[in-house]
Amino acid sequence: MIRENQNLLNTVNIVSDGLITYLMLPLAFWLRFYVLPGGKISVQLQYFLTLGVFFSAVQVFVFAAFGLYQPHRHVRLKTELPRLAMASFLDLLLLLSWLFVKHMDDSSREMLFIYFVMSFGLLSIKRIILRRTLWHFRKKGFNLKHVVLIGGGETAKRYLNVIREDLDYGYRAIGYVADEATDIDLPLLGGYDQVTEILDRLRPDEVISAVEIGDFEKTPKIISACEHTGSKLMIIPLYLDYMSTKPQFDYLNGIPLLNIRRIPLDNWANAFTKRAMDIVGSALLLLVSSPIMLLVAFGVKLSSPGPIIFAQERVGRNKKPFKMYKFRSMRVNDEENTAWSSASDSRRTKFGSFIRKYSLDEFPQFWNVFIGDMSLVGPRPELPHFVNQFKDEVPLYMVKHQVRPGITGWAQVNGLRGDTSIKERIEHDIYYIENWSLLLDIKILLVTVFGGKFKNSEI
Repeated sequence: MIRENQNLLNTVNIVSDGLITYLMLPLAFWLRFYVLPGGKISVQLQYFLTLGVFFSAVQVFVFAAFGLYQPHRHVRLKTELPRLAMASFLDLLLLLSWLFVKHMDDSSREMLFIYFVMSFGLLSIKRIILRRTLWHFRKKGFNLKHVVLIGGGETAKRYLNVIREDLDYGYRAIGYVADEATDIDLPLLGGYDQVTEILDRLRPDEVISAVEIGDFEKTPKIISACEHTGSKLMIIPLYLDYMSTKPQFDYLNGIPLLNIRRIPLDNWANAFTKRAMDIVGSALLLLVSSPIMLLVAFGVKLSSPGPIIFAQERVGRNKKPFKMYKFRSMRVNDEENTAWSSASDSRRTKFGSFIRKYSLDEFPQFWNVFIGDMSLVGPRPELPHFVNQFKDEVPLYMVKHQVRPGITGWAQVNGLRGDTSIKERIEHDIYYIENWSLLLDIKILLVTVFGGKFKNSEI
């Protein structure tokens, strides 16, 4: 039944997209030439009505190529809407190219801009409403995928907690398979030797293999049972705790190689884009903030004896040390390389507390960004003393050194600054590293400047 519902939903999704993209052309034409002033009609409406039929089919094909019609239970809006934007923009370029080839490139570009904004906006709203509607029905027990869990250990429990806590996924576990009963909150359906019989009888929409390492040798039988019964099988890896959220497969002469920690910034185009933003952004910030930095330099000099700029060794990308620059906010002391500063630190000067409160002491780090030691956004760099301490105490701590450290970061905009949980900070840093995008960097910078917080589910 779930497959029939999915096919019907996909059909409705495709047809509604086609109708929206078709109807937006004449609507954009009417708005541009009959509502807004100054329009001169160079291509008649009849042409766009005819072209719209073929163009809508092209758009739907492009949307399909971008994966917008695949089952999206696992895909969040934060992923789907950027895909929709890119696909819609590509369609607009195709339309402009067609008009250019037909020597109609003098047609109103304002009309096409209106068309793009309206069609993308309406397609986005439709998807948001569709997800909300599906979530409502799934909450009521409809449009659910029924799954059988293979395994009754901690991995199975984690999977069960996820699908129960987030009903938007639309999964319901009907029982689990294990040789012995465990404390998992599901009916025990039988042992591993009965998998084929259980799947034949229950005919679940999916089978989730969540076996522990002690039962791993049963995996070939589980795969065989699923293939024999035609059941869709999903396997949760034993090394789940060591994998990123977006692992990547490579192939060596037919042998699949799993890259357990895919980092988007390993892609040279992504790295170039981020570095270009850092260079331009830091240069502009150095220029704009130079009068403020001059005033702060005078204030630091008058506040207490010592240098204006405080240069401290930090650990950067690829574990290479570098000198991070700040305006000095404390009196010269012997603990500057082995101790954190707190809000009530007696080592701070009054002027130092002021510039720390408004982050003015961080401004010299724009130079660190410009020369390539740091980035505008990234994990905060740590003192070598603490790196040596935490690398053995905090799981995955050293992963943060695979990218450039930043002035601000994902952990910082979520309130994890200064003397806060190292474990939570690393979890946020790794989330940022594995989910980097230019849009995420921009959002973090905006939150840093204008305040507020946002969570993983909001990006």
